[in-house]
Amino acid sequence: MKIFNTHSGKKEDFIPINPEHIKIYACGPTVYNYAHIGNARMAVVFDTLVRVLRDIYPKVTYVSNITDIDDKIIDAANELKVPIEEITNKYTNIYNEDMSKLLVMAPDIQPKATEYIPEMIALINDLIDKNHAYEKEGHVLFHVPSYENYGSLSKRNREEQIAGSRVEIAPFKKDPADFVLWKPSNDKQPGWDSPWGYGRPGWHTECSAMSEKTLGLPFDIHGGGRDLTFPHHENEIAQSCCSSADINNPNSYVNYWMHNGFVTVSGEKMSKSLGNISLVKDLTNSNHGEVVRLALLSSHYRQALDWNEKVIHQSKRLLDKLYNLLNEIKEVEPSKDLSLSDSFISPLLDDLNTPGLIANLNKMIKDFHSISENELPVFKTNLIRSTNLIGVCQSSYEDWLSVKNKNIDEEKINRLIAERLEAKKIKDFERADQIRQELLDMNIEIKDNQQGTDWSVKS
Repeated sequence: MKIFNTHSGKKEDFIPINPEHIKIYACGPTVYNYAHIGNARMAVVFDTLVRVLRDIYPKVTYVSNITDIDDKIIDAANELKVPIEEITNKYTNIYNEDMSKLLVMAPDIQPKATEYIPEMIALINDLIDKNHAYEKEGHVLFHVPSYENYGSLSKRNREEQIAGSRVEIAPFKKDPADFVLWKPSNDKQPGWDSPWGYGRPGWHTECSAMSEKTLGLPFDIHGGGRDLTFPHHENEIAQSCCSSADINNPNSYVNYWMHNGFVTVSGEKMSKSLGNISLVKDLTNSNHGEVVRLALLSSHYRQALDWNEKVIHQSKRLLDKLYNLLNEIKEVEPSKDLSLSDSFISPLLDDLNTPGLIANLNKMIKDFHSISENELPVFKTNLIRSTNLIGVCQSSYEDWLSVKNKNIDEEKINRLIAERLEAKKIKDFERADQIRQELLDMNIEIKDNQQGTDWSVKS
């Protein structure tokens, strides 16, 4: 298996630390609002990676955390005048429910930041003792110049590090690039007692402490969205290498770093100001969860993914064909020799190339009627193993049909039929044919009669 290692900037052979036990950590959400499609992409990508690794190796431990202490959470709780636990518990449950609709398997361990405060305090104490951190005005800061490998992950020079830091340059900093490990809390903010007073951890401190406690060091793969490369993951490396790991070897913390690309919506960055944030709960209300999942895997994980109606529509079409095909060969006994499908699933072993596997599935559908009966067992093995690895076609054919039919947009169908009739009136037969095909792509068959046009769902 090959994966693109952000740290080296190239695709590398995946060589496990221990082939008997693969260990992965991926940064999960900050729980103060509903999960959006960007959160979902990370979850689906690393769930797929875990599925592939479990197909190869005997044991995989997957950890993905919940950040349940953060200024955004505090602001949300203050705005609603409720305890922060009410906010974090609510949105943690919603996030997990939303991900399960996308067939994301629960992580083996889902640590919450607030459950690991003693470990964070111990980490910070160790960094102070080793002269990599200092206390000033109730804050504890990591002193970036004390770690000469800082910037090795993000490839940022010193000026870019300072400009890209999310923390304002406070007057008590020894260096402008220094970042917060611990900060004071007032009586209206959540906090914990510490050697530096009542306060709470900095965001970056969390994952260093939780990953070491749950997986030990070093571990195999650390993942997350590309936006976390700097400063979050850069700071994790600095903290961990200057504390428990080897200061001269960034790989003594993690061997491979994987980052998924951004999600745009119809070509624009998701933002509150544009009002274009696509929430998972809304998407799964109008689509089968597998449709959303497949759409998220339709672009290579490292590339940007543009979220639009076209990508959803293409995923629906492909899933419908796959379910129909599986139903057609339901009586065929698959081959028990899984090695026969190794070449078929090989795109997934090449840096999790899901578009390559999807291309194989499309070719399989196209070639189905030309294969012999003797080839059907291997054909079915390829199909089942592939769909299992990317987490689709996991429902029964009957469930797929019922959900698909439930989500039929009758208003849109009737609108297209009216538009087609109008096109025929003005003799725009090209447009009328386009609309018929569009309806067929939606699994809608139409039949003209003297009263107008009837439609029905293709079986």
